[in-house]
Amino acid sequence: MGADRQGVPWRMGLLVGLGAGVVVSWAGRRAERIARQGLVDWPTAEAIAGARLRRAPGSLSAAELAASEPAWAATMDHIVPRLEARLGRPLPGVVERHAVVDRAGWAAANIGTFRDLVGRLEDTLVGMRPAEPGVGASFAGLANRLIVTRQIGFMLGFLGTRVLGQYDVALLSAEARPGRLLFVEENIRGLARQLDVPLADLRTWIALHEATHAYEFEAHPWLRPYMRDRLERQLAGFLEGAKAFRAGGLAEVARTWRRPNGDLASAFLAPAQRQALREVQVVMSLLEGFSDWVMDDIGADLLPNVTTIRDRFEARRAAPRRGLDRLMARLTGLDLKLEQYRRGERFVSGIVAIAGEAALERLWSGPDALPTEAELDDPASWVRRAHPGPVA
Repeated sequence: MGADRQGVPWRMGLLVGLGAGVVVSWAGRRAERIARQGLVDWPTAEAIAGARLRRAPGSLSAAELAASEPAWAATMDHIVPRLEARLGRPLPGVVERHAVVDRAGWAAANIGTFRDLVGRLEDTLVGMRPAEPGVGASFAGLANRLIVTRQIGFMLGFLGTRVLGQYDVALLSAEARPGRLLFVEENIRGLARQLDVPLADLRTWIALHEATHAYEFEAHPWLRPYMRDRLERQLAGFLEGAKAFRAGGLAEVARTWRRPNGDLASAFLAPAQRQALREVQVVMSLLEGFSDWVMDDIGADLLPNVTTIRDRFEARRAAPRRGLDRLMARLTGLDLKLEQYRRGERFVSGIVAIAGEAALERLWSGPDALPTEAELDDPASWVRRAHPGPVA
């Protein structure tokens, strides 16, 4: 009996060990199956963002959101003829494709953009994964999926509280779908209160900016493939660089983060890809700066208080960021976007002052007319190269 009493814990230990092995093996296979479903659980990411955004201050009900649609339709009816007259061509489909959304609706609309990007990453990451991963690798894949899903959900939740309007165009999508305008009514109402300006005037000001983005892409068919080519080259270079970068581990990531003006994206890129990145940044500066210039130029005729709106908006935009807001601005590129606005608008204002508005038509005539990075800070040099002739 004594031996049996000693044997019970031994046998129980064996049974528990075997049971644990079966559970771990099953869990490992389940983890691998889940991980192989993709790097991101997209419905969960959208749910995380949506839950965060619906709790944000100033949320509107579906009925309240719908009630604002006639005001936006009237705004578009008001500005589109002025834009068409100013820009010298029609804006096809702009009014028909605009949508008024809440923050969660904006996040849902942008899930597709994230999916396109992550899909490109997955193709390479799956190829880097062993054909028969062990239990540890399976759980690591599942952990990655959980982490990335929550990161994307959190990022969409962060951005969704800040976006006012967007010209939604899928640059990386295999299908060249037409873009559409999105106006995030909850954030626009909140900003009108913060700036203490009339809501209708702020709607007009923002609509001018976003409708000009539609003009930039819709009226110039070369622009989308130009951007797509450079984004794809960057992405390919990023993936190749990431493979080599892995050897440096977190220490190299930290060193890159500490470099002056260093950013993790360019650290992964070879010189050719960094050149493509610079070209994209120049175009982004031009897109944002041109839209800002139009917003103020036409806004001066439509809105008697456009200077007040601009000054208060710029003061808010320039306010120093702190804590998490500062970190997220760097991670999401919002700080870069602010500089893009400034550089682009200085350039557009500069070429108009030197060569008149005929220079704007030349500016959008094709890739050869785009400014170089140096010309973006020296409008006169662009005029000499791309638009020689009598000055204004």
